[in-house]
Amino acid sequence: MRQISYARHRFPPAIIQHAVWLYFRFALRYRDVEDLLAERGIDVSYETVHRWTHKFGRAYAGRIRRNRALSR
Repeated sequence: MRQISYARHRFPPAIIQHAVWLYFRFALRYRDVEDLLAERGIDVSYETVHRWTHKFGRAYAGRIRRNRALSR
């Protein structure tokens, strides 16, 4: 299994993962995710959330599918 690289990203992996999770789990808009993160004191633009979802979303989904298949 290939590792997800967070090199050259300003934010820690936990914040990136949380933003991507919010976007896909609750079907929010990028600006909604930006607002939710801002309420928690995290200053990130909606364009950054957009890039994160495109870069990491497929990899996260693949891991979730593999984990679900292994647990059955």
